[in-house]
Amino acid sequence: MVNALNIQRRATHNRLARLPARFIIGRDRRGNWIVQDREGLVGGLFRNEAAALHFAAEECNHNPADICHAPEGAILDLDGFASTSSNLH
Repeated sequence: MVNALNIQRRATHNRLARLPARFIIGRDRRGNWIVQDREGLVGGLFRNEAAALHFAAEECNHNPADICHAPEGAILDLDGFASTSSNLH
């Protein structure tokens, strides 16, 4: 019985480990930093990478597995998000 429980726990852990990161950090066409969550529920436009990382870390309880950078050269955008500099954090 103990072995079956350990196998079940490992299988559950392996499935969770394969989930994509919750947040993607990258830049938009203007060079601003963007954070997007994979479900489109949370995100924002940030003045610098440190602010973007701080936001994402706070939102995912500082779990590094939930944060990744977009591939080099990828351009992110926030559809419907006002792009004026007054909205930068």
